[in-house]
Amino acid sequence: MFSLFLLIHIISGIVCLVTGIFAMSAKKRKGTHTLAGEIYHGSYVFVFFTALIMSILHWQESQYLFYIALFSYGFAIVGYAAVKKKWRNWMGSHIGGMLGSYIGIVTATLVVNIPRIPVLNEFPVLLFWFLPSIIGTPFIILVGRKRRSRKKLCQPRI
Repeated sequence: MFSLFLLIHIISGIVCLVTGIFAMSAKKRKGTHTLAGEIYHGSYVFVFFTALIMSILHWQESQYLFYIALFSYGFAIVGYAAVKKKWRNWMGSHIGGMLGSYIGIVTATLVVNIPRIPVLNEFPVLLFWFLPSIIGTPFIILVGRKRRSRKKLCQPRI
């Protein structure tokens, strides 16, 4: 049973990583961006639930996956809900949530797989816990600033 959850988790994770790149790189309008975003979120749901189940089944070895799953999917659901509900200043929540969730899935992928990758397994594992956030957080800030400055340019002057 664990093997089935692991297979679903791996396939969903790969789909997440690939569609996340498509969503990030596509023009921000209906079409590729929204389709990739929907697939990304749907596959993230599978990643989330399988991570929870597997971490509970192997709690001693994998309890950290439980917390990564909660934290990362928390970002994803905020980003997804923001675009669906369009609450006040929803765009910042969407950008931060979706990019934050991508950082989470990259972190989990690295932490779990680095011990099996020659050369990289020589570095301290703690590095791979923080490297995605160190690299990704400035991108979230830059995209947010770019979006805000574009919004200011579009507002009529009074």
